[in-house]
Amino acid sequence: MDEKQHGLTLLRLARAAIAHEFGFDSHDLPRIDWLEQDGATFVTLNLHGRLRGCIGSLEAHRALIDDVRHNAIAAAFNDPRFPPLSREEFAEVTIEVSLLAPPEPIRFSSESDVLAQLHPGQDGVILEYGHSRATYLPQVWAQLPEPADFISNLKEKAGLPADFWSDDIRISRYSVRKYSEGASDG
Repeated sequence: MDEKQHGLTLLRLARAAIAHEFGFDSHDLPRIDWLEQDGATFVTLNLHGRLRGCIGSLEAHRALIDDVRHNAIAAAFNDPRFPPLSREEFAEVTIEVSLLAPPEPIRFSSESDVLAQLHPGQDGVILEYGHSRATYLPQVWAQLPEPADFISNLKEKAGLPADFWSDDIRISRYSVRKYSEGASDG
């Protein structure tokens, strides 16, 4: 199975999981070996070009088939930023599945050192400090193309002040393979 078929399978799986929650007839996919391997995904829902839900896993801790199903349902019904998806919205929502590579810690000496090491448009970033933790997928670079803005917003997402810095901050990066309904890139 080629990359495009993998993407189509993941997208069908996400849509079928949400459809099942609405009581729609959703045809289960046959068990496929690569879906049984542990994987980490984010499922993003967009409605008319605007974010409508996004939930995911940063580390692979369950079979890919289960991770996609769980995150699709959570993005549709449990993203605290949005009310649960309605049946009407489901008909118009587009789904994106991002398959994450394992995160790699970034070694740095200062915030400016971190900013210099980031690859806009390519790196997903995880920021951790104490009990605070947040991530942005690489797709967020489209809205925040400057590394300083990207990191400041990520700190705020983690519940920290935008200008906060500590030597105890941990930052990791990861890449994704992104698949979108109606897109030819995935």
